[in-house]
Amino acid sequence: MAPQPLTDAELTKALADLPGWQVVDGELTATYKCARADVPAFYATVAAAEDQANHHARITILYGTLSFALTTHDAGNRITAADTEFAARVAAFATAHGATAQP
Repeated sequence: MAPQPLTDAELTKALADLPGWQVVDGELTATYKCARADVPAFYATVAAAEDQANHHARITILYGTLSFALTTHDAGNRITAADTEFAARVAAFATAHGATAQP
């Protein structure tokens, strides 16, 4: 069975537990800033988790910032529970690597 997109109410509830994350153009997004020297380790941690979960974000790296955009391909590129769960993992990785969410 294909993953189901979250309802507006489910997404609103999930966002309450995801500081720094928001929906932009139908994607669950966040940007984190850290020391440039910490970017490779932060990215490597996220990449390993993506491979383990078989759920991959669009990640943009610019200097000391990493921007994430999540949707679920199998749900028509809509936001599902897999995205909010992975966003929570990214937030935890960010904290572990000294990264802070950017507005």
